[in-house]
Amino acid sequence: MPHDTKTLLRDFAAAWNRHDIEGLLALVTEDCVFETAAGPTAQGSIFAGKAALRAAFPAAWQTWPDARWEDAVHVVAGSRAFSEWTFRGTDRAGSGVEVRGVDLFEIRDGLIARKDTYRKVRTG
Repeated sequence: MPHDTKTLLRDFAAAWNRHDIEGLLALVTEDCVFETAAGPTAQGSIFAGKAALRAAFPAAWQTWPDARWEDAVHVVAGSRAFSEWTFRGTDRAGSGVEVRGVDLFEIRDGLIARKDTYRKVRTG
């Protein structure tokens, strides 16, 4: 079912914080593309389609079991949108991380068709 874009982005963020893969996949198109912040190309790593996203999205929860995205601000401009957020988590060795980031989105038929992530990492 199509969503209004701000509600879509709030629901997407909430699903990330619940570590809910089914909730995330319900909010993306069948051919959704996810471009990570880091990877082997200038676009990071690229995952396309729900099967690829099912494998890629949970990596954050596996690395940081208490992963959470907070302080979100969502902005919509037609079929484009972005979300600013602060990521906080603790890895399995007990080291914490805090990251400020932005996701750029393309929206089609009330669902996310593309998610492209950018981030700044605190170092010290």
